[in-house]
Amino acid sequence: MRELIPAATQKRSGSELTLIILFSVVALVVHLLTIGRYGYFRDELYYIACGRHLAFGYVDQPPLSILLLRLSQILLGNSLFTIRLLPALAGAATVAITGLIARELGGRGWAVALACAGSLCALFSLAVGNFFSMNAFEPLFWMGCIYLLVRIINGGSPILWLWFGALLGLSLENKHSTAFFAGGIFVALLLTSERRHFGEKWIWFDGLIAFAIALPNVLWQLQNHWPTYELLSNIAHSDKNIALSPAQFIVQQIVFMNPGTLPLWLAGLCWVFGSREGRRYMALGVIYLVMLAEFIILHGKSYYLAPAYPMLLAAGGVALERVFANRLRWFKLALLVVIVLTGALFAPLAIPILPPGKLVAYMRAIHQEPPRTETSHTAPLPQLFADQFGWQEMVASVAHVYHHLRPEDEKRAAIFCQNYGEAGAIDFFGPKFGLPPAISGHQNYFLWGPRDWSGEVALVLDTRDDNEREQFASVEDLAKS
Repeated sequence: MRELIPAATQKRSGSELTLIILFSVVALVVHLLTIGRYGYFRDELYYIACGRHLAFGYVDQPPLSILLLRLSQILLGNSLFTIRLLPALAGAATVAITGLIARELGGRGWAVALACAGSLCALFSLAVGNFFSMNAFEPLFWMGCIYLLVRIINGGSPILWLWFGALLGLSLENKHSTAFFAGGIFVALLLTSERRHFGEKWIWFDGLIAFAIALPNVLWQLQNHWPTYELLSNIAHSDKNIALSPAQFIVQQIVFMNPGTLPLWLAGLCWVFGSREGRRYMALGVIYLVMLAEFIILHGKSYYLAPAYPMLLAAGGVALERVFANRLRWFKLALLVVIVLTGALFAPLAIPILPPGKLVAYMRAIHQEPPRTETSHTAPLPQLFADQFGWQEMVASVAHVYHHLRPEDEKRAAIFCQNYGEAGAIDFFGPKFGLPPAISGHQNYFLWGPRDWSGEVALVLDTRDDNEREQFASVEDLAKS
């Protein structure tokens, strides 16, 4: 027996898939054209160093993204373009899965177009798809889970829970903040009619799979005395991050997601709670609100919630397609234009379109800049861009000093860096300048220890010499050498 699919349904399905592919290709092209315009980002240099010490965990992150980076280096090399290729592909895939969620929610062409445009033009999406970090893969893993959840709500096979568990486990191995996402899912299932799944075996297998995938990192944390918890606790008791009030946190959501998308994701949130059709997917709204509360209460950085928005953008596309199906049809096109235009307006704040000097002037002209998340950043450029300049020049300066030491001191000298950005730069650029590997007490460099350093001679970066006089017999300022 053959299943007969009406031609109209096939045409509708084909047009939606065409839109999804189109927006995804645009996202990929935007990233491919811009990923090489500045330099290596501070965190990228650190991730590359971590990739040379593969493990089941690191002080500040799980192992998956580091493994992906290492494999990328082995297969494609160390160039800026190749290192950032995976994030660019992840960004394009996130746009695609946003469209697929809208389609699964019952959306047609306009819903898919609005959802994909919102995902493409969100400043957070533009930024994280443009350099290597675990943040680039987080929206993809989260929305993969949401896509499967929506399919399950729509009556899909319960076996989908197994794939859900696999994605959730991989997401936990990518970034620990997935625990907050998992918490939101758990509460959402409890508070909605989807709690019925707790009476079935598949959801428990889902949990076992997620736990099994995440277990190696848990064991690594246990073996190393829970360093990530210690790090987070230390940050919470410091003034490293900018503390936000609930109102400030919510305002920054609007900025990170592009102000033009605000009507879209708000419509999605209202649709899943307030409409007869949308209430079927109320779990999505509960997930969002639980995570919003989690990050506000725990004083998380405002962009931590950003990977959850594609599901609201998808729901919003469906909501507006329904509401304006027979009246004010022009509103859908107008909103699409607004999303794209505001995305283009704010894009230079997220991806390196303009030279640094022109970017500073541009931010002044539009009276807007990306929200600061850390207190230490005071440079005119946004931190994401400021930390892409000067690393090779710094290493060259260190090499100049290092090679002008007395021969006996040069053989015994270690290069001590105050933070992982400096240390990562020394390790990445240093070999071509004849420098030894860096040592540092920052993040995972602490666990890698002093390497082969004898403790006799050290070049210490970025500190005042009076801080070292208690630890060394003699101290000399070589900054002007």
